[in-house]
Formats: sequence, structure tokens, C-alpha cells
Amino acid sequence: MPFRRTGEGDRTSQGVLVLFLLAILLVFSCLLSLHVGPTGVGLRDLFSYLTGNGDSLTTQERVILEAVRLPRTALGLLIGAGLAVSGAMMQGLFRNPLADPGIVGVTSGAGLAAVCAIVLGGGVLAPVAMVLGNQFLPLMAFFGGLLVTWALYAIATRDGRTSTTALILCGIAIGALAGAFMGLLIVMADDRQLRDITFWSLGSLGGATYGRVLSILPFIVFVMGIIPFVAKGLDALILGDAAAFHMGIPVQRLKKIVIVAVAAACGSTVAVAGSIGFVGIVVPHLLRLAMGPSHRFLLPGSALGGGALLLIADSVARTVAAPAELPIGVITALFGAPVFLFLLIGKNGIGARDLP
Repeated sequence: MPFRRTGEGDRTSQGVLVLFLLAILLVFSCLLSLHVGPTGVGLRDLFSYLTGNGDSLTTQERVILEAVRLPRTALGLLIGAGLAVSGAMMQGLFRNPLADPGIVGVTSGAGLAAVCAIVLGGGVLAPVAMVLGNQFLPLMAFFGGLLVTWALYAIATRDGRTSTTALILCGIAIGALAGAFMGLLIVMADDRQLRDITFWSLGSLGGATYGRVLSILPFIVFVMGIIPFVAKGLDALILGDAAAFHMGIPVQRLKKIVIVAVAAACGSTVAVAGSIGFVGIVVPHLLRLAMGPSHRFLLPGSALGGGALLLIADSVARTVAAPAELPIGVITALFGAPVFLFLLIGKNGIGARDLP
């Protein structure tokens, strides 16, 4: 079985402690995100502003804080939480710690749908774009991610068991196919559309606005809102579909809800910030080592840890090459890829336990 219990006895106190530490880390990462940048905002002035007394801020600092950094911090928090929770849910659904929206092709499907929205939104899809308004791009990416997630589950799962090999190979095939169609659409795109496509292909929070925050907020709220209702079911799925069914879990309904949630989180984040990899696999796995496999702690912990990780990565992206800004997808890949390889090929890593 892909997942194994990492300890004996009740680990509630350990889970609560880790959640408390993650909450502190998230607060620190939010303050860091608001503080650092090409034009710094002093910590004393920042605390004064956050406590309702912003008289010490200059006009320039106030504009930077309110128009740039606050929406950017909010967007990074939502995206990081959504990616990490969707990764944890996907791993629970497939009973495999290698499952991740970016690795198995869900991000590619959402990205292809986003490119379709960018390139065709002023053409054949214009009537749909007019009806949906600001939600057009996130909804297109959501349905792209939903279609791929459903296809992955149907192809990789047989008799209640998910094949790791089939999962990864199917993700590679979907990614290649999506890349081919993206290439065709890029040929059709004009200069403005090419800039939009380049923006999200590397992953960036540089275009953060309150409008973008509001456009993905319903999707992320939905994903966070179902955590209390799916945690017990995902724990039961570790034992297999039959065992979960005999424990009173509505297995098929649970799977449908999780698939929709993964697509909602992945699709909406790809639509507004592009492809940001490894958050959905590294954060849940590290937390599983720290607090155990129980999803009632793992899912909220992933939300806190994912938000903190992405905000810290964004702070690094804004400062390491200032005044230039690195794509945040580059930072998460530089951190996440080595960690993923260590987990995969280590003596007691994922690959040593789970790959056939």
C-alpha cells in the first residue's frame, strides 16, 4: 500500500503543535512579503499601518503597500494554500505521495484551457467571455483541470488500486499533448496574447490586483470549506475503497468532490499566476513526516504551509535580483525539485517504498 502509518498511537497533540508553528510561520511570511522589495517599508511603519495608524508612512510607501503588496500577499497566500491542499487531496485520493497536479499533468490541462481563453477569448469564445466576465479565464482553467483530473483517475485506477506507473506516464502524455496544442495556439496569438502567455508560463505574482484576488477567492474558499467534510473519508481511503465503503464512507461521492476541488484550486491558480510547481507535492509530504498521515491535520497544515512557502518564495523572487524580479515558478522549482528528488531516491524515500 502506498501510504504507511508513520507512528503508533494518538498524534493529536503533535498535529496541534505543528499547526500552531505553521500559523506563526504564516504570519511571519505575510509580514516579510509586505516588508521586502525594491522599495522597503520599515517594520515599525508597517506595524503602525497594520494596527490602524499609518501616519508615519510616506505617500509613496502607502501607495506601494496598498496597491501592490497587499493584493500580492493575499494572492500568494490563496495560491499557495490552494496548491498545497489540492496536492494533499490528490495524494489521498490516489493513495500515492507522488500524485501532484503539476507532475501528473493537471496543471498542463488547466494551462491549455487558459491559453485557449487568452487566444480565443476575442474570437470564437467571445460570447462565452462576455457572459462570464472576469471569471472567464479561471473557469476555463478550472474545466481544463477537471477534465484532466477525471481522465487521470479513470485511466490509472483499476479495481480500486491506482498504478503509479500509469499515473506518471499518463501525466507525461497529457503534458506533451497539452504542450503541442499550446504551440499551435501560440502560433495564432498576437503580441499582446504572447506576453500574457509568457507571463503565466513561468509563474509570477507580478500582476497581482484586487480583481485577481477576488476572481480566485470563490474557488479557494470552496476548497478550504470542504476540508472538514473530506478529511475523514480520505483517511479511510488509505485502507482501500472497499474498507472505506464498509466504514460508511460514500466513496464515489467523496471522489467526485475531491476531483472537483483539485480542479478548482489548480485551474484558478494557473489562470491568475501561471504554472507554479512542486508546492503541491513537497509541502504535504514534509508535513506528513512531521504530523502523521491524518488528513484532519494534514489538510489545514498544507493550507498554512503552502501559503507560507509561496510568500517566502515570492519575497526571494523580488529581492534576489532586485530591481529585476525572478519568476516565482523558478524559485519553487529550484527549491522543490531537489527536495522531490531526495524524497524519491533516498534510502527510505518515496521511490524506495512505492514505485514498482
